[in-house]
Amino acid sequence: MLARRHDPIAAIATAPGRGSVGIVRISGKALGPFVLHLLRRTLVPREATYLPFCDAQGVPIDHGLALFFHAPHSFTGEDVLELQAHGGPVVLQLLLARCLAAAAEVKAATGTPYLSGLRIAQAGEFSERAFLNGKIDLAQAEAIADLIDATTEAAARSATQSLSGVFSREIHLLRDALIQLRMLVEATLDFPEEEIDFLQKADAQGQLNCLNAALVTVLRRASQGALLREGIKVVIAGQPNAGKSSLLNALAGAELAIVTPVPGTTRDKVQQTIQIEGVPVHVIDTAGLRESDDAVEKIGIERAWEAIGEADAVLFLHDLTRLSVTEYVSTDADIARVIAEKVPRMVPVIDVWNKADVTGASVDDGLVLSAKTGHGLDALRHALLQAAGWQASSGGLFIARARHIEALKKAEAHLLLAQAHLAARAQSLDLLAEELRLGQNALNEITGEFTADDLLGVIFSRFCIGK
Repeated sequence: MLARRHDPIAAIATAPGRGSVGIVRISGKALGPFVLHLLRRTLVPREATYLPFCDAQGVPIDHGLALFFHAPHSFTGEDVLELQAHGGPVVLQLLLARCLAAAAEVKAATGTPYLSGLRIAQAGEFSERAFLNGKIDLAQAEAIADLIDATTEAAARSATQSLSGVFSREIHLLRDALIQLRMLVEATLDFPEEEIDFLQKADAQGQLNCLNAALVTVLRRASQGALLREGIKVVIAGQPNAGKSSLLNALAGAELAIVTPVPGTTRDKVQQTIQIEGVPVHVIDTAGLRESDDAVEKIGIERAWEAIGEADAVLFLHDLTRLSVTEYVSTDADIARVIAEKVPRMVPVIDVWNKADVTGASVDDGLVLSAKTGHGLDALRHALLQAAGWQASSGGLFIARARHIEALKKAEAHLLLAQAHLAARAQSLDLLAEELRLGQNALNEITGEFTADDLLGVIFSRFCIGK
């Protein structure tokens, strides 16, 4: 994509299917001759003009609004033309085809080779142009896709925060403080004969401590934002007839899974995404865990174990009515041991005791609830958020991605090493300077000021066409 970034590009910018309005968007350098040939008139920049969109013979394809934005005053930083027509897929395809043909006609008439290169935009290429032309940074570009993909109101609001530059400003503040520290260290290295101790005079240790504390705060907020974007994968596991499908239905508020008294009713995974305080929670109901000779059920049990191994949290569901059955309790203990082996140590396993509406039995550890009546569900929701590390009081969150968290953690590691080298003073100043440089590079990766081209390709290829 980067190799062809100077080509003019065109795409249908609205979602596929029928709608009241559809948009064809074109971006490129010096589109004036193209606009004049396509629309047979000039346009006043940033002013909507109602006119016919005609084919090569002058026959109207549709009537609609045309908007022209002169570079650099556009989303991409290039000249941008938007044609707003009726949202029928055939109409939009005809308009797009006419734009491509008009560009070739301009070349034939004027000899302008640039416009003949007008091509269909690749996924995310308009946003990539905006990034490459300095209109937005990489974190803001990613926030565009996150805003489109947001599944909860909280996620959408957080994506808007990132798109407006809140996250980027936090990163820039950290980077600027880090640059200040680097300047002090470099001054000390460049002028070792001076009597002035630049690091001590400027309280470099205090600055580094403050920088570390600020980084930890940003990392915590970014982790919360990543939860809003990614959500958590919660697997309900347990023996047959413990009420796993009933619990899924209760959490989802709908009859998603079949519930019967027959053991082994659930043969495959059933998944539903719910939201708890704005956090997406992907709940997966699985087949009951037991020894079985049924070929189909065995496949379902294997898939259940696979889901458990990939979970962010496991709800181990127990049946309160079978606490007195020795075989049941023994099997529960065996399942618990296998779960402990399959999930990483940091993945929480929450013991949940179901069917409180049937028996008054109590337990020493775990949550007691009734999937049938809803008793205890609020406590379970709270436990899930707590296990995921969500803080309900978090305000002004910005959306974040796994790569942002990784970069912040990398920067944190470099700053911790920098603290150790600063404590050693003269013996480690070169190492201190290097750790500060690496920390700055890690922060720059977030906003794209230091980013490999192949990473850009991966990021923007996941956008929708026309964005």
